[in-house]
Amino acid sequence: SDTLNHFIFYLQVYQLLTDLKQQRKESGKTKQSSGQQNLNTIMYETLKYISKTPCRYQSPETVREFLVAMKDHKLTK
Repeated sequence: SDTLNHFIFYLQVYQLLTDLKQQRKESGKTKQSSGQQNLNTIMYETLKYISKTPCRYQSPETVREFLVAMKDHKLTK
């Protein structure tokens, strides 16, 4: 379903941006180009938005477990 696809997409984006943020923090680079500053703003705003969704508390394992548990119910919407 579209809702499930959106949820999985948000989870993937959240994980990617969280990992990227951690990598940048560990690299310790302080001088940034304007393009890099724009990317940082986009990352910040996206993480801020997605952090307000349930995917913040999910993991790929819990999504898989949910899908397996719901498979027998044959839900369509």
